[in-house]
Amino acid sequence: QVQLVESGGGLVQPGGSLTLSCAASGGIFSINTMAWYRQAPGKERELVASITSGGYTAYADSVKGRFTISRNNAKNTVYLQMNSLKPEDTAVYYCRVVHSVGNSWGQGTQVTVSS
Repeated sequence: QVQLVESGGGLVQPGGSLTLSCAASGGIFSINTMAWYRQAPGKERELVASITSGGYTAYADSVKGRFTISRNNAKNTVYLQMNSLKPEDTAVYYCRVVHSVGNSWGQGTQVTVSS
């Protein structure tokens, strides 16, 4: 069974930075797209950024120029570098991995941007 372990969330002041990590393990033969989603209170979950196995990236308009997604295929890990954070970035962030036996979600990590 595929497991995803997220880390790196926390409390940060506006303008600050955080880096999220998500490591996949267990029964994975190949990983395709890796992505980060977020869900703020009272809102639907939304796609933040994604990266294909070939390294093609895509971002939500709200985070373009501030967030960077990357991956380490040897470690089955995806990262989200978040800079110039704003209060509206406050949400639970989830990673999602599309792999050879389906897709899996992480448990979520809280990011709070507040002074």
